[in-house]
Amino acid sequence: MRKYLLLIILPCLAMLTACGGSEDEIKELDNPEKITIAFFHALYNERDVQKAASVCSPKLARIILHYKSPRAVARHLFNMSFDQVEIKPDDTGVKVREQFKDQAVITVYFDGTYHGEVYKDVKRISLIQKDDTWVINKILKDPF
Repeated sequence: MRKYLLLIILPCLAMLTACGGSEDEIKELDNPEKITIAFFHALYNERDVQKAASVCSPKLARIILHYKSPRAVARHLFNMSFDQVEIKPDDTGVKVREQFKDQAVITVYFDGTYHGEVYKDVKRISLIQKDDTWVINKILKDPF
């Protein structure tokens, strides 16, 4: 009886894991704000370094992949650690995006928790356009 039960359960489990709805890549590459939000969401909430690096320039992707873990990237590149975080672009009356022909600078606000403490932070990201898609090129110095 146990054999038959295992023969039924194992294929069902395999089908369920194959049907998982997680996205392995960031698809909207034509909007710099969405790319920036998706980058940080992949890094901080999904904990997926490969997905985050997929929207970076080759130089920045190499640096991000060097650290291997999202916690190391967050600590060393951004000096920010979160258990869970809400990420949103600057939508106040000030310029959200300073966009030129093939460059954009995006300001992003972080509101999250780390070990039960609430933390807020701001980062500025530089993006460049390559072949009609935007890629993250640089992490800019903190303006504040």
